[in-house]
Amino acid sequence: MRVLIGFFCCVFTVLLLSFGNEQMNQSIQKADTIAHLYKKPISEWPKPTIDPSVNWAEFQSLPKVDSNYFEIMESPIVVLGKNLFFDPILSGSNQISCSSCHHPQSSWADKVSTPIGHDHQQGTRNTPSLLNVYARKTLFWDGRERALEAQALSPIEAHHEMNMNITELIPKLKSIRAYNQLFLAAFDDPDYSVPEVLKALGAFQRTIKSRRSRFDEFLDGNYKALSVQEIEGLHLFRTKARCMNCHNGQFLTDEDFHNIGLTYYKRKYEDLGRYHITGKPEDVGKFRTPSLRDVMNTEPWMHNGMFWNMTGVINIYNSGMQMNTATAEEKAADPLHPITDPLLQKLHLTKSEVAAIVSFMEAITATSYHMRRPERLPRD
Repeated sequence: MRVLIGFFCCVFTVLLLSFGNEQMNQSIQKADTIAHLYKKPISEWPKPTIDPSVNWAEFQSLPKVDSNYFEIMESPIVVLGKNLFFDPILSGSNQISCSSCHHPQSSWADKVSTPIGHDHQQGTRNTPSLLNVYARKTLFWDGRERALEAQALSPIEAHHEMNMNITELIPKLKSIRAYNQLFLAAFDDPDYSVPEVLKALGAFQRTIKSRRSRFDEFLDGNYKALSVQEIEGLHLFRTKARCMNCHNGQFLTDEDFHNIGLTYYKRKYEDLGRYHITGKPEDVGKFRTPSLRDVMNTEPWMHNGMFWNMTGVINIYNSGMQMNTATAEEKAADPLHPITDPLLQKLHLTKSEVAAIVSFMEAITATSYHMRRPERLPRD
């Protein structure tokens, strides 16, 4: 009997191994087939799965580093802006600079869920990366500003960020001879004020750009730049996972606003997002779609910085993100009850498919470029 049982166990094990090997072979063949579909010019790729209401743009590679980059970085207005960006003199306490939350070593974000500002006060929204901020159509998670110069003023004045009384800033700067010389070189005028400070900061921030990733090389015809798994992730990103409905174009963002179900309505972490700017009930819980350029360098993710693991992020989307979907009755009773964007749907991704998408996130992330901070700030 024992011999017979042992025999059947061996047979069963062989069958399981054979079945597993067959599945693995099928998965490999499928991935190879998908890879073949994408190792060609992008105009010949399979069409992405895009909802009819979506205005989208095809992927586009980033240009190679501008040959004039170093010349631009040495221009007087950019030199001034860089010094101001890294100088805590712009804060009321002389301890917090723009770079306190936007570190060049952290892809111009800060690697914390929400930032810590003046008097150790904690913010409520995650620090967005400044990478490619020159290309953004709107700024801040709620899109309340469109110009970099206007954006720069907000954190300087905010009581929980840099807490600077703006009427005191220019006298502080003018008391430093080296800054007077930098402003004169930048604007050819010995008299300067807040607008010149903001113009210089904007000029510097426009130089903060992503380097090319392996994905850019792939787009430009180097088909060895991505692995088979990463290409499968690319295909899923464009099709079954529906990512491209919001993350498309050169910077993998639609520059629009969506409620993805993380409003936490009437709960501890409630944030009504763009509604605070527009006052429109349909904007409750909407936040700007972030660019996915260098995404694996900018964790934690989401407007509240609550997610540190990309597999977890993909799994949340896989679930459909239906955390705050109001019924018609609930909406009638409470016009501000959030409605999750209908673009969010259950995806039914397998574990291997989730892993493939995560690998694609790695492929679109370039090596971090650590811009050197000023060796010495103007103090003479």
